[in-house]
Amino acid sequence: MPRSLAAAGALAALLAATAVAQDPRLGRLDATARPLVAGVIDSARAAGLPTEPLVQRALEGATKGAPGTLIASAVQRLAADLGRARAVLGAGATPPELEAGAAALRAGAGPAVLAQLRRSRRQTITVPLAVLADLVASGVPVDSAAAAVLALAASARDADLIDLRRAVERDIALGAAPTAATAAAMAGVFGADALHVNAGARDARPGRP
Repeated sequence: MPRSLAAAGALAALLAATAVAQDPRLGRLDATARPLVAGVIDSARAAGLPTEPLVQRALEGATKGAPGTLIASAVQRLAADLGRARAVLGAGATPPELEAGAAALRAGAGPAVLAQLRRSRRQTITVPLAVLADLVASGVPVDSAAAAVLALAASARDADLIDLRRAVERDIALGAAPTAATAAAMAGVFGADALHVNAGARDARPGRP
């Protein structure tokens, strides 16, 4: 075996052993995924990014029986999303904010939406970001979801935003169109003036950078 291949194999084995020593849960990964995931986690840790979401993503893939290369790719993409979220939200962003920000970015919200949310609130924006991502996952167009959350984030409590999400999900389950469900929930929870959110969504179209 060429020395370069032997050295690469030894390095992979060392990374895998170190990963398991640092977090025994990674021992559930197969021999292909373990060193690759370990490298991503080590890089994220060195960059000051939260690593628990990366571990959980890897374990989710292992539970589903995904191939090691796919698990490693998914973990790498999440690490990149966490880095993008921190670039927008700032070095002081908390791990929950970064994880929620990464989910919002994956949902299609542009960096400008995240930046505007950061400016709109002094307190944590974990819940507004999570609600935005959840609304999109429920079928609400990203522009409408972003406009709704941006319209409310400055003054609404986290509990109000969660109520909004629940109301939208309930109405969609009952057969309402996602955009109509969002408008109805805004009106029901926050008053008739909130109906203007859909017009704002059409004008602003913040979903893509």
